[in-house]
Amino acid sequence: MTPLQGTPLQGTPPHPRATSPGLEVTDLTVRYGGHLALDNITLEAPIGRLTGLIGPNGAGKTTTFNACSGLLRATTGRVLLRGNNVTRRGPAARARLGLGRTFQRMELFTSMTVAENVALGREARVAGSNPLRQQISTPKRRAATRSATAEALELFGITKLADDSVGLLSTGQRRLVELARVYAGGFDLLLLDEPSSGLDHAESEKLSAILRGLVENHDIGILLVEHDMAMVMSVCDYLYVLDFGELIFEGTAAETQASPIVRAAYLGSEEGLAEIAADHEAREAAEVV
Repeated sequence: MTPLQGTPLQGTPPHPRATSPGLEVTDLTVRYGGHLALDNITLEAPIGRLTGLIGPNGAGKTTTFNACSGLLRATTGRVLLRGNNVTRRGPAARARLGLGRTFQRMELFTSMTVAENVALGREARVAGSNPLRQQISTPKRRAATRSATAEALELFGITKLADDSVGLLSTGQRRLVELARVYAGGFDLLLLDEPSSGLDHAESEKLSAILRGLVENHDIGILLVEHDMAMVMSVCDYLYVLDFGELIFEGTAAETQASPIVRAAYLGSEEGLAEIAADHEAREAAEVV
């Protein structure tokens, strides 16, 4: 199925925030035996843009992330990172080209401190390019790791938790540690799988501001999978909508909200989308007051 676009007479709407190529996926198909999980998906998440990937449970969002990050081999199609064809390359090679990822189920070392977990993002990126660096470091690299860790802790507002054990943190705090770790890795393209999961309203608002800042001020591209639709509509520059493994729509947040295709396939009713839009407007009005 060819996805509907927000402005069908003019082709894909312009993306003014995009500054350079990031992730480009073309005709991506994934099969599990006889099951077609993804059917000819084409999308892009350039550097300098916050791109959303939404859809109901089972639509294929995590499968798309797995294929983009190299955890899953595509049946057909092509994946490019910064113009490099990585379709047949593994996760480590893609990470060295700047691709970082978080998971819906957090992968943290609960017996280590917050600072140690965040530092691993930087250390793994450096060591991965040369096995010898896993055994030997230099004062310069150690200083760079400390600096990257401190910056990430500050950016995500968890500096005060630096010496705390991750195992003692709340779910929301752990989510911020995971995001800080991937940022500390120095990746310029991030795949974020439900980063607001476990966060309360205030934490979600803070995270939204952080994500926008990453894109606008740090030359980073983000592909975001998220079920908090108010957050999606407020932060994403452009959206792709999946349903049953097919890309059914792409467009801006406003175009997505107005689409009857999205209402029917993703939200199930016009009332559901209207409630989301009303909630977003109410939040904006409260901020103005």
